[in-house]
Amino acid sequence: MEYPVKENLHRVWDALPQGVRLVAVSKFHPEDYVMAAYDEGQRVFGESHEQELARKVPALPNDIEWHFIGHLQTNKVKYIVPYIAMIEAVDSLKLLREIEKQAAKVDRVVKVLLELHIAEEATKYGLTLDACRELLSGGEWRTMAHVQICGLMMMASLTDDEAQLGREFQTAADFFDEVKQQYFADDAAFCERSWGMSDDYLIAVRHHSTMVRIGTSIFGPRVY
Repeated sequence: MEYPVKENLHRVWDALPQGVRLVAVSKFHPEDYVMAAYDEGQRVFGESHEQELARKVPALPNDIEWHFIGHLQTNKVKYIVPYIAMIEAVDSLKLLREIEKQAAKVDRVVKVLLELHIAEEATKYGLTLDACRELLSGGEWRTMAHVQICGLMMMASLTDDEAQLGREFQTAADFFDEVKQQYFADDAAFCERSWGMSDDYLIAVRHHSTMVRIGTSIFGPRVY
């Protein structure tokens, strides 16, 4: 392995405030890159393709905490539920129902984040704030014994405008406070604010992110 994963990982760690967790986005990167980060102490890795996950999970240490961070189709849920630690991008009640159904079959509780669509690009997935309010007020999630909603996730716009990025992250942070107070005030597990990636994580942590998803700044350009 020639890419300086170790040095990059420590650079990111040093930049993160205490209390902010790193999800090292290992999708499209080989197992030896993951192991280089693992050997330094990184344990949380993010993937977004079921087939790639299915290959990596048995080939890598079993104490890795795998997060599914991409858009997840309902027909793929059954393949990842047996081993995934968290699904970060739940963007519909339909998907939440499928996770509950498949997790029940294997008697697991799967942690999830609700994905918000705040960015101005139409190509982004996620719930609008009103759609998220509707999902939560509907209350069906309260009956799901195999799904644990642990917070919110969002992707900011692809822009160099730091003021715009700050507004989008702050919108997500304010919305987190709203739903925390209304639906999860007594639930300590609802605590995650997953926003910030390689290009904008330093801004994200100024707007109350607790979890950043960083790939390129650690592993470099995708390998395959």
